[in-house]
Amino acid sequence: MINVGVIGSTGYAGQQLVWFLHRHPQVKISFLSSHNHTGNPFSNTYPNYRNFMQNICIDIHEAEQQLSTIDVLFIALPHGKSFELAKKALALNVKVIDLGADFRLKDAALYKDWYDLDHGCPQLLPEAVYGLPELHRDKIKKANLIANPGCYPTASILALAPLLKEQLVIEESIVVDAKSGVSGAGRTANIATLYTECSESIKAYGVASHRHTPEIEQELSLLNGSSFCISFTPHLVPMNRGILATCYGSLRKKITKEALHDYYQAFYQNEYFVRVIDTIPETRNVKGSNLCDIGLCIDERTGRVIVISAIDNLIKGAAGQAVQNMNLMFELEEIAGLDVLPMIP
Repeated sequence: MINVGVIGSTGYAGQQLVWFLHRHPQVKISFLSSHNHTGNPFSNTYPNYRNFMQNICIDIHEAEQQLSTIDVLFIALPHGKSFELAKKALALNVKVIDLGADFRLKDAALYKDWYDLDHGCPQLLPEAVYGLPELHRDKIKKANLIANPGCYPTASILALAPLLKEQLVIEESIVVDAKSGVSGAGRTANIATLYTECSESIKAYGVASHRHTPEIEQELSLLNGSSFCISFTPHLVPMNRGILATCYGSLRKKITKEALHDYYQAFYQNEYFVRVIDTIPETRNVKGSNLCDIGLCIDERTGRVIVISAIDNLIKGAAGQAVQNMNLMFELEEIAGLDVLPMIP
């Protein structure tokens, strides 16, 4: 059994992580930590766990004292909060999977530009592996520190990776237009995400400034072998879960939709969690699963390719991917604990 601890267990991503760890056949949850619910049963915060989980949430200090008792630490905290925790855990030979942004970018200077903070552990950035299994599986297997990707980047990178790998599009022409459910904003009370503020409305935010932009550019540039910028605009839509990313790019040369579809099928042929489909993806068809659906279209009139991807932001975009990474790190079956189909309606 793998002994795990979870910091930030009562946020939306943290709870979804606990859900998968609880059902994982080779995992034992050693502790759950929560800043706002210390001393309370986890099932008080999430009543769906009543009679199934007896864990009492502990504070961060007690969690640090228990680090030596676990094999892997999951950190599900806002950016800037993982530096010291990761350093302490790694010093005790505990593997770390950070669901936040603190180790995703390889250039420490970018944290000042995009997150307005000085990176607390720049010495750890070289050993942090970006936890997108479809691109970095071999490195993940050998890693001690995983930077779990953001939800928007997961949907965007998986949609665009085959195009960039073979340089099929003009890099500077790439535009990502993405929509997310409200759970992506977290569980903290916020006027902007109150029901009456976001229901029956859709809005763009972080226009030309969203923090996931350099993350997407970093990974696509690694695939392509050159540095470039993209246009990325996220939107908030009135649904609980899901991300739909519509990605555009100008083709370097003509290619048929059938040929492009075959190429995507070949690129992802061994990926259990990626489905290249013949129809336009919908978030409802991946909700509650670790799946990513990808659909393709070529606009022959403009010479652009349009790739649409759909994921559950809390699962493939966060907790499910974190468990997928854990499975790889501990040489388990990659789909262990994650083999759940979407639930409709």
